[in-house]
Amino acid sequence: MHVLIAPDSFTGTLTATQAAEAMAQGWRETAPEDLLTLMPLSDGGPGFLDVLAGSVLDTSTVVVTVADPLGREVPAAVLLTGAGGRRTAYVEAAQAVGLHLLAADERNPAVTSTWGVGQLLEAALAEGAERIVVGMGGSATNDGGAGMLARLGAGSVEDLGRGGLALAGLGDDALPGLASVRARFAGTEILVASASDAPLLGFHGASAVHAPRKGASPELAQQLESALGRLTEVVHRTVPPRTDLMTGQPRRVEHEPGAGAGGGLGYALMLLGARRVSGVEEVLGAVGFPGMVAAADLVVTGEGCFDWQSLRGSVIAGVAGTGLESATPTLVVAGQVSVGRRDAMALGLSGTYAVAETPAEVEAAVADPVGTLAARMARIATTWSPGR
Repeated sequence: MHVLIAPDSFTGTLTATQAAEAMAQGWRETAPEDLLTLMPLSDGGPGFLDVLAGSVLDTSTVVVTVADPLGREVPAAVLLTGAGGRRTAYVEAAQAVGLHLLAADERNPAVTSTWGVGQLLEAALAEGAERIVVGMGGSATNDGGAGMLARLGAGSVEDLGRGGLALAGLGDDALPGLASVRARFAGTEILVASASDAPLLGFHGASAVHAPRKGASPELAQQLESALGRLTEVVHRTVPPRTDLMTGQPRRVEHEPGAGAGGGLGYALMLLGARRVSGVEEVLGAVGFPGMVAAADLVVTGEGCFDWQSLRGSVIAGVAGTGLESATPTLVVAGQVSVGRRDAMALGLSGTYAVAETPAEVEAAVADPVGTLAARMARIATTWSPGR
């Protein structure tokens, strides 16, 4: 039996590569004769570059130093490839603004900045990139990409680089260099590769949905919403929105799907001409995943928590959809599972399995993520491997 093991990272415990290796270890304990192919995946968040670097041919890596969400220097990288006849740079926003870069007591989206992402874009341009793919997800920021714009020269660090909450006091002339920054990127294709298709503002926007996971109280989330609204007002004064040819109405970038990704980083990138694509679909296409699935008898994917957010734009959703296209059964193994059987079947999954279901099991999984994941996979193999 040929089993394709293709998980996302198990956030906070295992990288996608570590998860894939643990899952393979467990399967081999039960069904050592089965052929296993390991393909760690990402939806654009942490691990985005690692997945691509290990799977895309003709790549080189440029190591850079950037600012983390609180301005401290951290290592990052730009992955370059000439595949397709165009010089493409892949960058992972989480290397500069990832929540994992902060201690629990440092998480505060009122003050975290996307300055480091601007440094990554500058590094990509310096390498002659004609196309830049920005992997999104796992960010600690909620500044609408203002810090990134400050680094690129759109305005001062005092106005734009002090975090999301400070944007509430922006003056009407806070973005004097925005037009020149847009002109600088006019000849470069930019893709926002994200799992989230949220707009910038509103009940489904960056502040309302994602800021609480980054340390924001309900009151702070409301304040951040107002601050991002002020940022859009200043943007409109500086660069008036274009008219939609279909409706005749102004085309508001903040309403675009994906503008809220990365705490609004998607919005700032769209101001530079970016368009949003599914992060997982970008990865699946780059690594030739459909062909891998067609060659397998069974696909096993997974992530830390399989919940309602996994039903759209996630690695699990992308893998399940690919499995459906080739009629290959797909299983999910997650740290915890809260998706019902009906929703899982509608996604195209043949089974879902949780590593931990009780508080005691959750504690054990946190203490030994590799061992508990491997043990769960060993039990699953007794059901699905014909050799058993």
